[in-house]
Amino acid sequence: MKTVARVPQFARGGVFQARVSSRCWSGVTYGAQLSRHYRQIHGDLTVRYRQPLTASTTLGKPLGLRHASSSSAAESDIKRTQFYDFHVEHKGKMVPFAGYAMPLQYADLSHVESHKWTREKASLFDVSHMVQHHIIGPGARDLLMKITPASLDSLKDNHSTLSCLLDESTGGIVDDTVVTRLGPESFYFVTNAGRRKEDLEFLTKEIEAFRNSQDPSKRDSVINWTILDNRALVALQGPASANALQPLIKKETSADADLSTLHFGQCRQLHLNFPDGSSTPSRLLISRTGYTGEDGFEISIPTDSDANLPRRVAELLISNPDVKLAGLAARDSLRLEAGMCLYGHDISLSETPPVAGLGWVVGKDRRDPSSPLSKFNGASTILPQLASPAKTLTRRRVGFTVEGGAPAREGAVIVDLADGKTEVGVVTSGLPSPTLGGTNIAMGYIKQGLHKKGTEVGILVRKKLRKATVTPMPWIESKFYRG
Repeated sequence: MKTVARVPQFARGGVFQARVSSRCWSGVTYGAQLSRHYRQIHGDLTVRYRQPLTASTTLGKPLGLRHASSSSAAESDIKRTQFYDFHVEHKGKMVPFAGYAMPLQYADLSHVESHKWTREKASLFDVSHMVQHHIIGPGARDLLMKITPASLDSLKDNHSTLSCLLDESTGGIVDDTVVTRLGPESFYFVTNAGRRKEDLEFLTKEIEAFRNSQDPSKRDSVINWTILDNRALVALQGPASANALQPLIKKETSADADLSTLHFGQCRQLHLNFPDGSSTPSRLLISRTGYTGEDGFEISIPTDSDANLPRRVAELLISNPDVKLAGLAARDSLRLEAGMCLYGHDISLSETPPVAGLGWVVGKDRRDPSSPLSKFNGASTILPQLASPAKTLTRRRVGFTVEGGAPAREGAVIVDLADGKTEVGVVTSGLPSPTLGGTNIAMGYIKQGLHKKGTEVGILVRKKLRKATVTPMPWIESKFYRG
């Protein structure tokens, strides 16, 4: 069986994400708390993702899978994104994260200052470590409908939806993803860098099984999958994002150039203009989305025609005084305030979407067990959980507000407040919220029945019992632009 050699036009880029504050709350140095928090978190991640994540271990020739990358050299344990030199030149504090050297923060702003800058103005994040995929062909829709619970039939062209890759036998979350429909048989989706090896193995297996279920004469063309290693990805996030990006858009058509008509969850393929009068040689895929709770954009940048294009785009964006570079520290605290999950911490294969509080990713048209649309991975487990959560779930992901003192970090045990020792849950993420003036917030899993708003529990923080209250997420108002 031959490998399909044609690279889709999108994959070629033709048409187309330690300074410490001295301010104190409750007698505790807030910046020091966050410094300890990130030493712990990134130390854990370094161990978890130490193994090389080379593409060659997961490629299957019969699948028509291509890596859109010009490099065939062996990768080292710690890889670099297209922005590594750019980060170093801008005094980024580099740390290992998900197998990549990534900026934790930059010298010009502390973590808290960077977080607040994003909430008030705009920040630019390098998210090129994440894995960009393009899948095209007459079987693309059917495959994605099997491995995710998304309502793809109602997803319009150039619209996106947050979803999950699901384990076939358990319905557990293989990874979270954003799926974008580019055309009737064309989809773009992004997965997590820390799950690259597992995701590629999962997708390889699923695609191979899908292809083998087709007529032999059509197997070579039913699905073509490209890993877009030739594209960088940045996230421009914050209330000033649109004003910073709008003047840079090349006005090919008035409708396309106007970002006020590009709403949350939509994308366009646009050129940007440079100060010298030139423009990007290829269109960039600009999606109005992000993982901070703010208005913003993720910009996929092709490098085939200009390897230096990611740097040029980044320099162009930060030339606006309202845009500053930001790193992992701010990105993590921003997403936690927004109630968003981090894979490997807040969600994993052990959780189905309903357990993780993500039942809404299951499309309404996919919930009827008698419908053919309900035939997705893990549906036999997930659909009963959605229908009768009180009877089928033993735990749920919820948010907490924790009384003052040291923050409740990942792994902190949640106990019955009355006796202070009966375990009822565990914290998966927690920190002092910069936006809320240092109030300790956390998310985690708690026993079914204790998940309701206002329920008081205890959390053991450094062997001390702290009172915590179940709190609705997000802690900050989402500011996604909807027109």
